[in-house]
Amino acid sequence: MRRLRRLAGGFVVGMAGLLALGALSAVWTAKPGDPALFPPRGADDAVTVLLVSHGWHSGVVLPRDAVMGEGAGAALRNVAIRFRNFSELEFGWGEARFYRATPTLAAFDWRLALRALFTPGGSEGVIHVVGLERPARDSFPAADIVPVPLSRAGLARLLARLDASFRLTDGQPVETGPGLYGPSLFYEAEGRFSFANVCNHWAAGLLDAAGVPTTPVLDTHPLGLLADLRWRAGAPPLARPAFD
Repeated sequence: MRRLRRLAGGFVVGMAGLLALGALSAVWTAKPGDPALFPPRGADDAVTVLLVSHGWHSGVVLPRDAVMGEGAGAALRNVAIRFRNFSELEFGWGEARFYRATPTLAAFDWRLALRALFTPGGSEGVIHVVGLERPARDSFPAADIVPVPLSRAGLARLLARLDASFRLTDGQPVETGPGLYGPSLFYEAEGRFSFANVCNHWAAGLLDAAGVPTTPVLDTHPLGLLADLRWRAGAPPLARPAFD
């Protein structure tokens, strides 16, 4: 019995230590944002983008018209023309093999996930672009969606970072096949996927470029990213639709 108590006590102390280390890491790595960019200064300066969490993965939805604005380069102009029949576009980034094999949380494969997270030197990334035929809330009824109002200057910074995420060949983005759902395509991407640079870090990085305060340790998981946006950016998620 004493031994069990000692083991239980050691476990509690160990967990407390891990929690304290996690909290310290979150505070230490927190990024303050840029008050010159975020929040926007009035309605005339605001453009709303959407952070969409699908449970295991998050992406960013942008108005297609905005994708061709200041900050966009050859990659985004090409994508905007390719998806010209859609008013909103969803962008996601992830590890090439795992992303293609995981259209939903139900398809989650731990073996692929561990290989993606812990391959030495990281793994190749891809960008997933989806043309939304309906508003994001209707397109993704089960997702957590957070509207984030950005300034126009912040949006330009976000677009520049997003554009740089595409790998170019002869000055153009490279399509690598159909996407996971809806009218969608995969593209070759810059960056290496690993446990220290996952899809949610990428999405948070886009918002960080726009001046939004972020916390990389929290942003590793979609739930942490949602909490981060609520606490630090004052951006709560939309209500989910009611189902009969």
